[in-house]
Amino acid sequence: MCGIVGVVSHSPANQLIYDALLLLQHRGQDAAGIATNHGNTFTMHKANGLVRDVFRTRNMRSLLGNTGIGQVRYPTAGSASEEEAQPFYVNAPFGIILAHNGNLTNSEQLKIELFKNDRRHINTDSDSEVLLNVLAHEIQEATSGYSLDPSALFKAVAAVHRRVRGSYAVVAQIAGRGLLAFRDPFGIRPLCIGVTESAKGKEYVVASESVALEGLGFRFLRDVAPGEAIFIDQDHDLHSQQCADNPSLNPCAFEFVYFARPDSIIDGASVYASRLKMGEYLADKVRKQFSSGDIDVVMPIPDSSRPAAIELALKLNIQYREGFIKNRYVGRTFLMPGQAVRQKSVRQKLNAMASEFKGKSVLLVDDSIVRGTTSREIVQMARDSGAKRVIFASAAPPVKFPNVYGIDMPTRNELIAFGRSDEEVCREITADALIYQDLDALKRSISDVNPALKNFEASCFDGVYVTGDITRDYLDRIENARNNPQPLLEDAVRSQLNLNLAHAD
Repeated sequence: MCGIVGVVSHSPANQLIYDALLLLQHRGQDAAGIATNHGNTFTMHKANGLVRDVFRTRNMRSLLGNTGIGQVRYPTAGSASEEEAQPFYVNAPFGIILAHNGNLTNSEQLKIELFKNDRRHINTDSDSEVLLNVLAHEIQEATSGYSLDPSALFKAVAAVHRRVRGSYAVVAQIAGRGLLAFRDPFGIRPLCIGVTESAKGKEYVVASESVALEGLGFRFLRDVAPGEAIFIDQDHDLHSQQCADNPSLNPCAFEFVYFARPDSIIDGASVYASRLKMGEYLADKVRKQFSSGDIDVVMPIPDSSRPAAIELALKLNIQYREGFIKNRYVGRTFLMPGQAVRQKSVRQKLNAMASEFKGKSVLLVDDSIVRGTTSREIVQMARDSGAKRVIFASAAPPVKFPNVYGIDMPTRNELIAFGRSDEEVCREITADALIYQDLDALKRSISDVNPALKNFEASCFDGVYVTGDITRDYLDRIENARNNPQPLLEDAVRSQLNLNLAHAD
């Protein structure tokens, strides 16, 4: 999962992009990058680390120009190498920089096509660099013998949609021409646009979440539609066109459960209101399974689960308490690489107040249970603090399947609910009882807030992959690649070269 932003301003864009990335820091803590455009020249700075650590005054001063893009990243494909920090750049045609949120499911095939047919070279294992080169090739094809105008760009994006599979929300800057943004035809990853009026005219921001727009003082204009492309030219004129043949809106349900900030609105649905609804539906299930008096207190696992826990406690008329205090200077454990690192960080991240647990039957509410590492540690912390009984509730259904659209849960064996019943998961996390949200209730939690949302990307819960191209062989392949890292691009290209040589002989 990543956060992306594009800015078209009448004043220097560097500070706007920096501030937007701070507001999107929750979407990625591995790396950050900013690239700006001044005339026909790009300046860029990117590195591993948090936004506040990556950029110094000297870096900001070098980022010249009134337009540009930025990204915060945590890796789901490729590696955590600093070389794979975004944005990425190609110098032909025109000069293009690109930042991407999502994950391409046919990136290996595209790498071969780019090498063999498009004569383009990929330097990293990042699928974002693949996407950039596909876009660059299609822009070159669309503008061959013609000038670069919105219709040519939209033709190129349409070609990208035909070639690329998976999830992608994109911002791209074309040197001296303008800002291009587009979203995959299934609308899996969020993207929205905001506007403000300055003394010199309109200014625009395109970002992953509405909170980035509002925090900069921009007015939320609308979400970018699935399959739609938006181009803001150097005169600050906005052009848009639907570029996909059969677009459909399938927002990622996990955005509402965990990733997005509660003060964001995604595809017309308030994240905060959706999480309140999750608590309301979860309360109905708790009421059916437990009698009055079985639970003394409801406690959230900070921070994402707090709205659901508050609403659950209110509906059940049970006392609500904050039993865990969060250290805000420790990163999200879900995003941390390695089981041992995640496990160690839980107690650094959360501290239990014994006075709130001692002698009580406690209902702990978390947003979800993925690997189970955090849940097990939290249950033990509650017991160590004197809890008489620990009941664990998840505002999301069991996570049983890999997510291939940009969330770092790619292997089945890493998921505690894969191949286990609810009772077995309960024993694994050492809770006295476990309650999961029902999938239908999760979907209703979001559609109740915006009835126009009918379909969702919920593959990590139900194993249904909306792009229609995910097979068991594909899942086996990505699991093998994760467990046995190797330079897949070199292997793929070498295999293709060997095949060509064999035919030549």
